[in-house]
Amino acid sequence: MKRMHDSAYGLVRLSRFPLSLFGVIFGGLLAASGVHMGLILLVEHLTSNGIILVHAVLVYWALVSLSMTLLTRYLMRNTYEKPVQELAAATRKVAEGDFSVYVPPLHTADRLDYLDVMILDFNKMVAELGSIETLKTDFFSNVSHEFKTPLSVIRSSAQMVRDESLTPAQRAEYADTIERYACRLTDLITNILKLNKLEKQSIQPRAEPYDVCAQLAECALLFEQRWEEKGIEFEAELEDQLEICADESLLELVWNNLLSNAIKFTPPGGTVTLRQTSTAEAAEVAVSDTGCGMDEETLRHIFDKFYQGDTSHSTEGNGLGLALVLRIVRMLGGSISVSSAPGAGSTFTVRLPLRPLEDEGGAGDA
Repeated sequence: MKRMHDSAYGLVRLSRFPLSLFGVIFGGLLAASGVHMGLILLVEHLTSNGIILVHAVLVYWALVSLSMTLLTRYLMRNTYEKPVQELAAATRKVAEGDFSVYVPPLHTADRLDYLDVMILDFNKMVAELGSIETLKTDFFSNVSHEFKTPLSVIRSSAQMVRDESLTPAQRAEYADTIERYACRLTDLITNILKLNKLEKQSIQPRAEPYDVCAQLAECALLFEQRWEEKGIEFEAELEDQLEICADESLLELVWNNLLSNAIKFTPPGGTVTLRQTSTAEAAEVAVSDTGCGMDEETLRHIFDKFYQGDTSHSTEGNGLGLALVLRIVRMLGGSISVSSAPGAGSTFTVRLPLRPLEDEGGAGDA
C-alpha cells in the first residue's frame, strides 16, 4: 500500500482501496472464467442443443456482471459517496453557523488515509472557527461593558453638576470625575484601534538601530512622579548602551505598559525593578514588582483581551495593555514570559533579537 508522509498525522495511505481488494476481484474473475468453462462442459454433456448452450452462457455472465456492478456500487458508496455526503452535510451546518459539528474519522490513527486527513482538518477548522466566533462574541460583550461603565459615570456626574445647590468644590470634583472617565474612554478607543491595526498588520514595524538602554531610562523617568506618590522604591539595572534594530515607537508602548502595570499593582512601600541584560544575539528586559502576584488561572489568561485578574484595579485600566504587548513583541520576532505567585509579585521578561529575523536569515542560510 502506497503511503505519503504527513507532518501532522504521520504515515497516511494514498489509496482507499487496499491491494488485497484487487486481488480478491482478480481471483473472483478467474474463478468466474473457470466456472464458465465448467458450465459449457456441463451443458454440452447434458444436451447438444447449441441454443441452450448460448443462453446458459449469456445468463451466467449476466449474473456475473450484475454481481460485479452491485459490488462496485457498494464499494463506491461506502468508500467515497457516504463519507463525502456526511462531510457535505457537516459543511452545510457550519455554513449555517453551527460550529459544534464533528465528523468522526473513518479509521483509527494508525490506519489513516487521505480522506481521514481531510475530515480531521475539517474538524480542526470548525474548532478554530468556533473559537473565533466565541472570541468575537466575548469581544463585543467586553467592549460593551467597558463603554457602559464610564458612560454611566459620566452621565450621572453630568446630571449632578446641574444641581444648583452644589458648592464650587463639589462641582470641581464632579468635573474631575467626568474628565477622568472621558480619558479612560479615549484610552480604551485608542488601544482598541492600535490592537486592531496590529492584528490586521496595518502597522508594519520599521526596524532602525537605536539605543534601547536610553529608551528604557526615558520610559522609566516618565513614571517617576507616580512611584514617588505611592512611596515605591524603583530600582534599575541597565547596561551603559545596547544598540538593537527594531521599531522604537512600538517598543516604547511595550515598556510603558509593563512599567505602568508594575507600579499599579505594587503597594506603597513596595519595589519595582527594571533589569536589562544582553547576549550576542538578543536583548532581555525584565520588569518585576512586589505586588499581589497571580495564581495559575490568572496566568493562563493574562494576555487575553479585556482580562483583568485583579478586579480591585479595574478602574485603572481596560485589560488591553498586555494584549498589545504580546502582539508587538511577537511581531518584532521576540517572546515574553511571566513568572508569578500569589503574594510574591510578578516578573515580565521580554526577549528580543538584536537584529530583525529577516536580516539574520538573509545573512545566514540562503
